[in-house]
Amino acid sequence: MSTATHETTVDVGPGPVTPAQLVAVARGGAAVRLTEDAHAALDRGRAVVEELAAGETPAYGISTGFGALATRHIPADMRAKLQRSLVRSHAAGSGPEVEREVVRGLMLLRLSTLATGHTGVRRVTAQLLADLLSHGITPVVREFGSLGCSGDLAPLSHCALALIGEGEVRDADGVLMPAAEALAAAGLEPVELAAKEGLALINGTDGMLAMLVLAIHDLRVLLRSADVAAAMSVEGQLATDRVFAAELMALRPQPGQAASAANLVAILTDSGVVASHRGPDCHRVQDAYSLRCSPQVHGAARDTLDHADRIAGWELASVVDNPMVLFGEDGDDTLRGGRVESNGNFHGAPVAQVLDFLAIAAADVAGISERRTDRFLDRNRSHDLPPFLADDPGVDSGLMIAQYTQAAVVSELKRLAVPASVDSIPSSAMQEDHVSMGWGAARKLRRSVDGLARVVAIETMTAARALDLRAPLTPSPATAAVVRLLREHGVEGPGPDRHLSPEIEASVALVASGAVLDAVTATIGELR
Repeated sequence: MSTATHETTVDVGPGPVTPAQLVAVARGGAAVRLTEDAHAALDRGRAVVEELAAGETPAYGISTGFGALATRHIPADMRAKLQRSLVRSHAAGSGPEVEREVVRGLMLLRLSTLATGHTGVRRVTAQLLADLLSHGITPVVREFGSLGCSGDLAPLSHCALALIGEGEVRDADGVLMPAAEALAAAGLEPVELAAKEGLALINGTDGMLAMLVLAIHDLRVLLRSADVAAAMSVEGQLATDRVFAAELMALRPQPGQAASAANLVAILTDSGVVASHRGPDCHRVQDAYSLRCSPQVHGAARDTLDHADRIAGWELASVVDNPMVLFGEDGDDTLRGGRVESNGNFHGAPVAQVLDFLAIAAADVAGISERRTDRFLDRNRSHDLPPFLADDPGVDSGLMIAQYTQAAVVSELKRLAVPASVDSIPSSAMQEDHVSMGWGAARKLRRSVDGLARVVAIETMTAARALDLRAPLTPSPATAAVVRLLREHGVEGPGPDRHLSPEIEASVALVASGAVLDAVTATIGELR
C-alpha cells in the first residue's frame, strides 16, 4: 500500500506519534530521534523505579516475579537475571515471520510509550530501540504467540531480545543474521536490562495498534477506490445516477453515505454513457441494489472506519504498561514525586473490537463489489453487453474466471469477518483469565485489506472493459482517466482471450497503491 508522508526523521517525545509518522517509520523507513523532553521524562520515571528497587518493600515487576509468579520476592543480585529471563522466555513466537512494516510499527509505538517516562526505563535502553529503527535493524517476530493481553507479549519480547544482543534480526537490506552481529555492524552495543526494563519493553498493545493504524491508512484509499469502481459499474451498466442526489442523501443523514454518494456524482459528471439514457425514452424504473445502494454500503464502512480512527487516536495517546510509574500530578506522592501502580491498561479490547469491525466492513464492501462485477458478465442483466464481455463468446471465455477469483476472495473475506475479539483462552495459571485476541484480529484484518484491494481491482478492470464496449458512447472524464491508466499498465481492453493473471495483478497494484484514485483526483479534484 502507499505511504502518506515523506518524513525522513520522526521526533519521538512524551506526546503521541501521529498515524502519518507511524506510516513513515513503518513503511517509509524513516529514522527516529528522541527529543530532549523525552530524555527528561525517561530520567524522571527511572528515578522512581530505582528508589523502589533500593527499598525493602516488594514492588511488582521490579523486585518480584511476574503474572502468576508475582508473589515471589527477587533479591537485588538476581534482578538483572530476572529481566533477562523474562525476555528470553517470553520470546516464544512460532510460525512465519511477521512483515517488516508491522515490526517497525510496533517498535515505534513501544518507543513512544517509553518516552513518556511512565514505564521507568533508562535513556540508554530507549535510545537503543530508537537506534534499531534508524539503522533499519528489524527483529524477527513470529506470527503466533500473542493473545492481546498482557498486550503483545511474545512479539514485543522478540524485539526486546534484540536489544540484549540475542535472537535473529534482518538488517536494512533484509539479510537474516544474529542480533549481536547486526548490532556490532551498526556500531551499537547491547544493553544489560535493569530493574523493570524487561517488563516495560514487552507489556503493550503496540503490535495490534500498529496494524490497526496501517489498515486505517489503506482503507481510506480503498473505500474511495471502491466509489470509483462503483461509479464505473453504474456507468457501464447503464444505471441511473439520480439515486445519488444530495437531497435524497439528506433524508438519511449518515455522513459516510453522503460522502460516498457525492463521490459517485462527481465521478459520473459529464458522462456520455449516462447522458445517453437520461431522457424520456429511458424506461428503467429501478436499478439493482448492488448499483443503487452502493453509497449506503460504502458509507457504512466509512463510518465504521471513522470510529476505528477515533479509537486508534485515543490509543496512540495512551500509555500501556504494567506496572505504571505515576508522577506527582498523577496521584499522591510517595517516592521522589511519584509511585508505581499495577493496572490493566495492557488489555487489548478497545483495539481488538475495532479491528474486527473493520474486517466486517471490508467483507461487506467486497461483497457488493463482486455483485456489481457479476452483473457485467450475465447477458440477461448487462444490457446488451456480450456474455462474459468475451470477444467471441463460446470460443472465448472473457472475464468469466476473473469473477471466479473475485468470488473466491469474497468468500475468504466472509470467513475473516468472524470476530476474534469474542474469543478468550485463559492463560498464566488463570491469572490472565480474559484476553482480547487483538493480535489475531489484526492479523486477519491485514488479509482482509489485501482481499478488498483484489476485489475492487477486478471490478475496476471489468468495468473498464465494459466502458470500452459501450463505444462510441464516451465515459466521464474521471472514469476515462482510470481506463487510460489501466491500459498504460498492461491491462488490455476487449479482445480474444489471453493470460489474465498478470492483468489482474497489475490492476491490484494500481488500486492498492492509490494510483487509480490519483487518476480520478487529478481529473476532477479530491474526493470525499
